[in-house]
Amino acid sequence: LTEERLKELVKVVHKKGESARVAVRNIRREYNDAVKKLLKGKEITEDDSKDAMDASQKLTDQYMKQIDDILAKKEKEVMSI
Repeated sequence: LTEERLKELVKVVHKKGESARVAVRNIRREYNDAVKKLLKGKEITEDDSKDAMDASQKLTDQYMKQIDDILAKKEKEVMSI
């Protein structure tokens, strides 16, 4: 493979990574919207709502780090071919 082709493959890897990030953010948004709906319907307290949103943010951060780690590893792997 030429260096140019390797760079194209790295771009594909980055696009896949960005798609994964967007998917994680969409899941977080849907979860937070559901929590807000429960709060509005007075089914949960504000404290529970804040705790749930904090937990979803921590999970989001955790998965974003995993995505970044996998991307870095894959980019290194592709460039070392």
